[in-house]
Amino acid sequence: MRSSRRSNDKNRAIIAHSGHSKATVSPAERDILKAVLAYLAVHPKVAWAARMNTGAIPVGNRLFRAGFVGCSDIIGQMRDGRFLAIEVKREGKRLSDAQYTFLSRVTANDGVALVARSISDCEIGLQE
Repeated sequence: MRSSRRSNDKNRAIIAHSGHSKATVSPAERDILKAVLAYLAVHPKVAWAARMNTGAIPVGNRLFRAGFVGCSDIIGQMRDGRFLAIEVKREGKRLSDAQYTFLSRVTANDGVALVARSISDCEIGLQE
């Protein structure tokens, strides 16, 4: 039962103030990402899904770039062959223009594209 408790903690973080009252804060994006990947791994309509790392890191005297600007956090494929793109965002955070453009291109080409702030966003987005 420890894993279910841990997943509940990731879906809703509670912090205490003054030892008496509690305030709800949105979970960290990395925790939402882990939960979404776990959900996709067992979803019957999803063939595969993988985390896409993007950005740049220095390697020696060069800059190594991973991914491309606007690429979603998760890409994959639906069992019916459609491309899957999921951008994970913490509550209150917005898509960049490049992320919006990428998701729009996926949708325009009959792929499945969604923004996930929680598991329920994935449930709704994958109901098609």
